[in-house]
Amino acid sequence: MKIALLGYGKMGVIIEKMALERGHEVVLRVGRDGCTDEELRRADVAIDFSLPSVAFSNIQRCIENDVPVVSGTTGWLDRKSEIEALCKERNGSFIYASNFSLGVNLFFALNEHLAKLMNGHEVYNAKLTEIHHTQKLDAPSGTAITLAEGMLKNLENYSSWKLVENGELADENQLPIEAERIDPTPGTHIIQYSSEIDDIEIKHTAHNRNGFALGAVIASEYLLQNPGIRTMKDVLGLA
Repeated sequence: MKIALLGYGKMGVIIEKMALERGHEVVLRVGRDGCTDEELRRADVAIDFSLPSVAFSNIQRCIENDVPVVSGTTGWLDRKSEIEALCKERNGSFIYASNFSLGVNLFFALNEHLAKLMNGHEVYNAKLTEIHHTQKLDAPSGTAITLAEGMLKNLENYSSWKLVENGELADENQLPIEAERIDPTPGTHIIQYSSEIDDIEIKHTAHNRNGFALGAVIASEYLLQNPGIRTMKDVLGLA
């Protein structure tokens, strides 16, 4: 598999290492200088871990050049429906995930199942906490938003989520998300249901970035064999 890396920061370097270990070839590394369409078409698949400001255009170019694309960039999702429409129009292939870690995606499924169990037990108040390194610019994290969405669709007494900072409180029907920035944390996400009697808590802690990178490569392998608009639930057989 020939891979184009769109964004060659810390994640790009680790993705390259994982791809080479799995017998693949990196034919293009795109940093600030960009690339031509001809260079992009050399790849069988593109993996986008770029900046939010360029992610949309990167993904759009891939689809327009018939290059399947896997994206883990957050912060551009207000335009995700445009990408999906273009992908359908061009019969393209696309996977987006807020987090490609296999463990995190299993955690997503566990989170939704727990929310279904907790629905209707109004003595419990739900809360979500995410902790990342200080270089992470967006808050809450894309992973936290995905977790929150999984809770909201299964908890009838919450209608939206809210990022709470500096001791502020969420409204009664808002799911509070706390975002902490502490070095050198790669990523920790905690779901908590609290009552006066007890707490129920599930937690995922990443030890390094390798899981994110490996998942992105595995998703790319899957997408080449299963074209269309896919998700990590498809990749893991959880759909």
